[in-house]
Amino acid sequence: METLEDYCLRVLEHLRVSTEHARLMTDALVTTDSWGVFTHGTKLLSGYARRLLAGGLRTDGQPRVAREGPAWAIVDGQSLPAQVTSIAAMRLAIKKSREVGVAYVGVKNSCHFGAAGYYAWLAAREGLIGMAMANDVPSVAAPGSRQAVIGSNPMAYAIPAGNHDPILLDMSIAAAAGGKVYAKCKRGEPIPPGWLIGPDGQPTTDDSLYPHQSSLAPFGAHKGYGLGLLIDGLSAVLTGAAVTHQVGSWLFDDGTKPTDHGAAFLAIHTDAIMPIARFDARIDKLIDEIHAGPTAAGCERLLVPGEREWAHRRSALEHGLELPGDVVSVLADLAADLDMDFSTSKWSLNPTRTQGDKPPGNRRFNC
Repeated sequence: METLEDYCLRVLEHLRVSTEHARLMTDALVTTDSWGVFTHGTKLLSGYARRLLAGGLRTDGQPRVAREGPAWAIVDGQSLPAQVTSIAAMRLAIKKSREVGVAYVGVKNSCHFGAAGYYAWLAAREGLIGMAMANDVPSVAAPGSRQAVIGSNPMAYAIPAGNHDPILLDMSIAAAAGGKVYAKCKRGEPIPPGWLIGPDGQPTTDDSLYPHQSSLAPFGAHKGYGLGLLIDGLSAVLTGAAVTHQVGSWLFDDGTKPTDHGAAFLAIHTDAIMPIARFDARIDKLIDEIHAGPTAAGCERLLVPGEREWAHRRSALEHGLELPGDVVSVLADLAADLDMDFSTSKWSLNPTRTQGDKPPGNRRFNC
């Protein structure tokens, strides 16, 4: 039976993406689906296909290091799919951090970021603390504004542990990611209060206004807005990528033109700062303390970020992955457009490691 990875590879190779790059993109998208984050998994293939066919995303070439020092680098994504460039950038940050302890790698000339958590996890699965973030075309209002002024700007971190799965947080600075708004619209579900800001600057639940007449609300009001500016500074201003309204929309703008998104990656080599066995024991103790905390009525146990995702992944690997109806619809339409076969919503996944995908007894292995 064809796996979800096999199907994605068929689509990307049909679009003339090189086998190397198709495998990188597939692993990022399918891993994200296996976590249950369906807004940023294989559902994105359709939008990427449009840009690949139009030429705004390149199907050949390699990311290029434009400038670098011992603990930093700026990578030119060459208008390649963001998964290809972002994986290369995080790998470079990992390499440099092993040499100097902490490393920053910025990216320019990229495109839609995908799941930030995937890139952070690339560091954590090798025993390093990883952070990943990116800017985007404005879709989020500032407190008091009547239109979007900043991107939804995703950010993620991943912290490796000893006996536990990595702590993994992947978030947008918006109260809810735009993909979640689209998904609810597609499924005919109501938009929760606090997600959208209308053209008058007031909260709205009218999904017909999004995205052209309404904006996403920042989480925590000024807190989310302030964090979004930090992400813009690290991923766009510092890298030389497009900033705010200069960023191209990967969905709505001319598919023949690059979008020039920016991104930033940080890797911290924990063993350079603290013996790894001590770090493992301390992070495990922190997780155990949280698990043992008193719970409110109806809550069985307190969780740390990422636990739901790792549980979902283990279940998907064992029992197969059931894609939501809106994802199935997008993939089926894409297959029809490309004159390719598509016939199921239940997919098997290629066997891989579990418990955070850590190899037993050794967290350090090549990506």
